Amino acid sequence: MELVKKILDFELLSLEEYSLKVSTLCMVLLIILFTKMVLWLLKKSMFRHKNVEEFNEGNTYSLFQIIKYVIWVIAFGLVLETLGIKVTILIAGSAALLVGVGLGLQQTFNDIISGIILLSERSIRISDVLEIDGDIVKIQEIGLRTSKGLNTDDISIIIPNSLITTNKVINWSHQTHLNRFRIDIGVSYESDVEFVIKILEESAREHLEVDAKKTIEARLVSFGDSSLNFQVLFYSSTIFGSDRMKSDIRRVMRRKFIEHNINIPFPQMDVHMKSN
Repeated sequence: MELVKKILDFELLSLEEYSLKVSTLCMVLLIILFTKMVLWLLKKSMFRHKNVEEFNEGNTYSLFQIIKYVIWVIAFGLVLETLGIKVTILIAGSAALLVGVGLGLQQTFNDIISGIILLSERSIRISDVLEIDGDIVKIQEIGLRTSKGLNTDDISIIIPNSLITTNKVINWSHQTHLNRFRIDIGVSYESDVEFVIKILEESAREHLEVDAKKTIEARLVSFGDSSLNFQVLFYSSTIFGSDRMKSDIRRVMRRKFIEHNINIPFPQMDVHMKSN
């Protein structure tokens, strides 16, 4: 015991009145290990159900992230106190420095505040499918400064949290698992309108991922310069793969148009020449 006491009381660093002992480093290490153990037990407890619904999983994840950041802030303060650094004095003494740092890292702090809003407000959750700047992204992780998502090309995207909170974002999975999609197409003026509507509805109905129980509707939306413009609307639970689904339906439309001699016109202009 005497040897252990000597080891713990051994001074690693001595500057005037301040001294850093082995016992102090051991205490810092214990605080870090204890913090990690508490977070590990907390995570195991919160995610102990393997078959958790995506909605509840997103809520649990957000709550765990907030608790994790709070615990680490407390642990960091304890580490500073253990090392003999008074946190209150440090904050008061560096107030002017913090103002300068805050101005220089304004965007970073904006992202961090946005991350706290996302985690506390829980308007965006893990596995939510978002449309940001025209790009479809499935959220995989919400961090304090940035969030990570996967787009339809299986490319991981790092998104600043301020981009989500300050811009217009469509959350496709916010309220319901069924969403309505639309496909626009134009045909020549010689086409039978009622027959075209029938073909468009049949084309959408043939796709396995289109919900046949919900209304599938085709509309004549406008008279274009070179075409009659139609729109077919349908419901589907396929959100992340909606581009592929729409492509499949367009291929069916194209095949049916060829079979029934329905033309998809291209823009054209008639030029009349007058002579003197």
